[in-house]
Amino acid sequence: MAGIKKLDLKSKNITENQKAKLKELFPEVFTENKIDFGKLRLTLGGEVDDGEERFGMTWPGKRDCFKVIQEPSIGTLKPCRDESVNWDKTKNLFIEGDNLEVLKLLQKSYYGKVKVVCIDPPYNTGNEFIYPDKYSESLETYFAYTRQVDAEGRKFSTNTEADGRFHSKWLNMMYPRLFLGRNLLRDDGVIFISIDDNEMKNLRTLCDEIFGEENHLGTLIWKNATDNNPTNIAVEHEYILVYSKSKNNIETVWKSNISDVKQKLIEIGNTLVSKYKIQEVLQATYTKWFRNNKYALWPLDRYKYIDDKGVYTGSQSVHNPGKEGYRYDVIHPRTGKACKEPLMGYRFPKETMDNLLKEEKVLFGKDETKIIELKVYAYDYEDKLASVIDIDGRLGAYDLRNLFSDLNKAFTNPKPVRLLRHFIPFILKSSEDIILDFFSGSCTTAHAAFDLNKQDNGNRNFIMVQLPEPCDEKSEAYKSGYKTIADIGKERIRRVIKKIEKEQDGKLDFGEPKQDLGFKVFKLDKSNFKIWDGNIAHKPIQEQLKLAIDHIDPNSKEEDIFHEVLLKSGFELTTPVEELTLEGKKVYSVAEGALLICLEKKLTKNLIRAIAKKEPHRVVCLDSGFKGNDQLKTNAVQIMKSFKVESFRTV
Repeated sequence: MAGIKKLDLKSKNITENQKAKLKELFPEVFTENKIDFGKLRLTLGGEVDDGEERFGMTWPGKRDCFKVIQEPSIGTLKPCRDESVNWDKTKNLFIEGDNLEVLKLLQKSYYGKVKVVCIDPPYNTGNEFIYPDKYSESLETYFAYTRQVDAEGRKFSTNTEADGRFHSKWLNMMYPRLFLGRNLLRDDGVIFISIDDNEMKNLRTLCDEIFGEENHLGTLIWKNATDNNPTNIAVEHEYILVYSKSKNNIETVWKSNISDVKQKLIEIGNTLVSKYKIQEVLQATYTKWFRNNKYALWPLDRYKYIDDKGVYTGSQSVHNPGKEGYRYDVIHPRTGKACKEPLMGYRFPKETMDNLLKEEKVLFGKDETKIIELKVYAYDYEDKLASVIDIDGRLGAYDLRNLFSDLNKAFTNPKPVRLLRHFIPFILKSSEDIILDFFSGSCTTAHAAFDLNKQDNGNRNFIMVQLPEPCDEKSEAYKSGYKTIADIGKERIRRVIKKIEKEQDGKLDFGEPKQDLGFKVFKLDKSNFKIWDGNIAHKPIQEQLKLAIDHIDPNSKEEDIFHEVLLKSGFELTTPVEELTLEGKKVYSVAEGALLICLEKKLTKNLIRAIAKKEPHRVVCLDSGFKGNDQLKTNAVQIMKSFKVESFRTV
């Protein structure tokens, strides 16, 4: 029998991935690919806790959370061109489906690629969310919830205060999603999680466990002027927890960028200081350069001076605050007289001041009557995000009203776009970084990404994931044709795109790259292939054997099959694709020929040779295309080897 391996149609195996990481660090603790915990204990010595009591968080159902994480998804994401905008050019995604299944399906293609995760999960106030009674039934539960299959025997949790496991169910829902979301973050990635008092304590402990307490960057307090507390204390705030995947990586990247900025500012200062006025330099050059290099929030309007070291401000005081400081004379370089001394004296001893004078970091007034200031260069400025954000929460409703003039109230309590625009740029630069929101709701995050790109000519891309949660049939949204929350989110993105296009109509672009004004819609669905699941009790062996005869869903379109192969081969859903014609047959070339996919139902030796001649790294064909011809399969394997194709799979 020809040795062609089958393409793995399941999502990434999280357990195998974790074992691989452990094996890289401690190869000596593995015996026949099994972890020998006795050896691991010896290797780590006193770092292993054998005690029954230890600090940590537990709740009913936590053990099953790991089963949920480890259970692979056998679903797929099917493309919906008719609901999308600028399909062929965009790198933005909207995925309709249960975020647990979607996160599993994204593991192969987007593992370690997302710069920012920004989520606004359910606050656990009694609303319903999907959580299957059996961890292995999450996909079936989703289809039951969306009424795509008979719901008999499929149950999902509701979460009301009358339930004794009020907090537990919420934690069971959040743990696997946060775990899988962390996997998608880059090493320098950051997650922002909105929450209120109801689950703040539990979420903080949960995140300490998943991300590591040392990676807690801080907690933002959003003063949103909303009183939703029936007690005598008016609650006017919510929280945004901020965690990094690796705090050390963020600091390393930041320090590296500071060095780059310093050099660039010196170069620009030397080149332009003699040709332009300072404000023209700032507006025409510095502002543009900073924004294109992820420093959109630096307060450049404060920097009113320029020299060969770059732009600087003289706003830093030399006063000694609150107590008597140092007393000495600082001579004005032009008048030769001692400058006016601060009321409480200088902050620095004379030796420090002498060094500042030598380094030309002291800014003098026109004469000695003005107290000196210190030069603060832009490259020495380290902006920080204030922990308290005062943005009116009602602005979120206005954002939607400006887009949905036909609806009085399209969505309940949406986050203001201004809130996300305030903190996202501190982490998300403008150059093709990905922001993921897997509780996307009305898609405020996508709206903010569009606005930021418009503001600084950036190219941030987004992935929105939203459950098709039904709208109340009595609501204006439902009566206007928006049957689900996902429908509102998709329409919001379309209207933001139209608004920006209208604003840009007729304006010159001065050669700037075009903003990505589009998005691709995908929907969670069953696999296009009938997959052997090995559960004989659930599905008799004779039924599963039938899968070998015709394992492709007859209702599946070629585009559906292609995107499932693309996703499960580990390529992003927006990867560039070119259609080739080889031996009169269609072949998809992915990522400039890195992967060739042939979905022809009748393969020939000449076609296989033509594919191999392109020398791709990987090739995937339909197994049914061989029509049971074992000799052709054997020849195909040899042909691929002769052209050094690294991986040849069938599906």
